[in-house]
Formats: sequence, C-alpha cells, structure tokens
Amino acid sequence: MRGVDELCILDIGATPEGRGPDLDLVRELSEACFIPLTVGGGVRSVDDANNLLRAGADKVAVKTAHGIIPELSRRFGAQAVVAAVDYHDHDRDSALRHVLNLALAGAGEVMLTAMDREGMLDGYDIELIRQVSGSVNIPVIAHGGCGNYDHMLQAVRAGASAVAAGAMFQFTDNTPAGAAEYLHDHGVEVRLREAA
Repeated sequence: MRGVDELCILDIGATPEGRGPDLDLVRELSEACFIPLTVGGGVRSVDDANNLLRAGADKVAVKTAHGIIPELSRRFGAQAVVAAVDYHDHDRDSALRHVLNLALAGAGEVMLTAMDREGMLDGYDIELIRQVSGSVNIPVIAHGGCGNYDHMLQAVRAGASAVAAGAMFQFTDNTPAGAAEYLHDHGVEVRLREAA
C-alpha cells in the first residue's frame, strides 16, 4: 500500500447515478487492506451506512445526506461518521457555517474539499483550513490541491488533523511513505512504517 495510513474511497458517481454504495468492492478492499477504510458515495440512509460498516468500512463519509448524521452518530458512534464538505472559492463562508452545523449534529470528522483546487497540485486552501480547525473540536481532513509534501505540512500547521491526497500520488513520484517521512522530519507526529 506504499505506506498509506488510511484509505478513503469516495464513489462520486453513486449519488448522481441513483445507486447505493458498492458493497462488494468494500468487502474486497477490507479483506485485502489492513488499514482503516473510509467509504462514501451513495449513502442516503442509516441502512446504507450500516451495510457499509458490515461490509468492512471503518468509517462512512456522508455528503448529500447530512440530515442522517445525528442518527448515524447515535447508532454507530461519532468516530464512524465523516462529514464530507465540498465547496468552491466563492462559498467559503457558507462552507464554514455548514461545518459548524455538522459538528454540532454529531459528525466525528470533517473532510474539507476545495473543489476548485482538486487535481491542480497547487496547495490546499490554508486559510479556510485554519478557520475551520479553529472553530470546531473535531478532526479536520484537508483535501483538494495537494501537490507536494510541503503542502501537507502547511495544512497540518494550519490545524488540519489529517491530509488527503490523490492526484499527487497518481501524477508525481511522491509516495505516502515519503510524505510521512517528510512530516516526521518536520516535527509532525506520524506513524512511520518499517520497510518490508
């Protein structure tokens, strides 16, 4: 797994296509991966979340069905509920208010995705990460725009509890293990994996 600490699978086509989560894929991944697995996409009900957790997901990411977060938190515990918040540069203020409401509703974490930065490799939205992490008492996952290890360090220093990256690992030579080593060397507490 190249030193990955946690895997987050977001099926962005599920909700627009009117289908639920791919439970077979989750079962297959959970049997092959021995790291925490967060899964989102097509989660519209408590039953969808329950099915994902029973299939092997450790956490459920919810984006469009935020109204079910209080029930998910009560039933499965806040640690299993990730509120996915996608926003554009022009709606940062409403994104901040939205995150505050989701934290109060029982989300255990928030994944803050800067949609205008997705795949651009030019860095996270540091200012909003700083505002959000300073306003809520739940972990904030920075997502959208990461292009190098220093971007990750900047996000952590701005208050992010975790950083997510996709395009960086696909389109550059950077690796999750390299990111962990870089962060560790710069004073961030991370789990370093021993070389196999």
